[in-house]
Amino acid sequence: MKIIVPMAGRGKRMRPHTLTIPKPLLPIAGKPIVQRLVEDIAKICDESIDEVAFIIGADFGEEVEKNLVKVAEGLGAKGSIYYQEVAEGTAHAIMCAEQSLDGKIIVAFADTLFKADFKLDSEKDGIIWVQKVEDPRAFGVVKVDNDGYITEFVEKPETPVSDLAIIGIYYFNDGAYLKSELKYLLDNGIKEKGEYQLTNALENMKSKGTKFAPGAVTEWLDCGNKNATVNTNTRILEFNKDDDMVASTAETKDSVIIPPCYIGENVKITNSIIGPYVSLGDDTVVENSVIRNSLVQESCQISEALFDNSMIGNHVVYKGAARDVSIGDYTTDTVS
Repeated sequence: MKIIVPMAGRGKRMRPHTLTIPKPLLPIAGKPIVQRLVEDIAKICDESIDEVAFIIGADFGEEVEKNLVKVAEGLGAKGSIYYQEVAEGTAHAIMCAEQSLDGKIIVAFADTLFKADFKLDSEKDGIIWVQKVEDPRAFGVVKVDNDGYITEFVEKPETPVSDLAIIGIYYFNDGAYLKSELKYLLDNGIKEKGEYQLTNALENMKSKGTKFAPGAVTEWLDCGNKNATVNTNTRILEFNKDDDMVASTAETKDSVIIPPCYIGENVKITNSIIGPYVSLGDDTVVENSVIRNSLVQESCQISEALFDNSMIGNHVVYKGAARDVSIGDYTTDTVS
């Protein structure tokens, strides 16, 4: 089994947090989004993962590439790096990893997390994971027949035809077949809404007899903006509340930690209340503060703060009052 992870987008809706690192590398409860994604996929697979292929921007840098290879190696898999120079749609992104498209593959776009209580049935032709949504116009959606197979794929329908939104995770029993259908789109300039769409390839495969089944998840977690990411952090902490998420090197003095919380290495907390649902990255110092339902990255200095529903980048120095904030890396913010 292979996992293909298109993640070349920088995540503009997540600025300022994506000015220094790509969105899939933002940590949620101490782990980058993309690491949690591939680990969760590995848990539902009925066989081992041989390769994880990451499709990134050419400007992501050598350190990012090394970290991604380590993520793959952590699953006992080979890590491969491919580049998408220009964003031309989902089908184009996947085809950037053309050399890895063979055998059984899972394609997972790295801007979402999920919770699932099942094992992948790799004998099926294909599985498209979906979730019911109130407003499907911003998503690709599927229609399903009475036998439980997908009958139609529609990309961002202006008039809703289904409430089953595709969450961005797909299984294909034959990666080479998928590659040939993607290549057909690109070779013939077949675009929809100005881009090469994976849903067009899926529709072509279905019309030739491929049977796609919908896959259900118990929870779909978005990381598309600050509020969604803070909520995802909250849910991940809740899922893992029975684990010990406080590093042994963390120090507290005259403070209370209300679980579930993730407290990283060498964190120092003085005269403060932390939690519930807070992540503090490595080497962060918190003094005289109350922080709840928030995400604070590494090497921050927080004092006299009251944070709720907030997201703080790396190397931030903050001294101030009660605020719902979103502060990017290397920021100094003092509120009198």
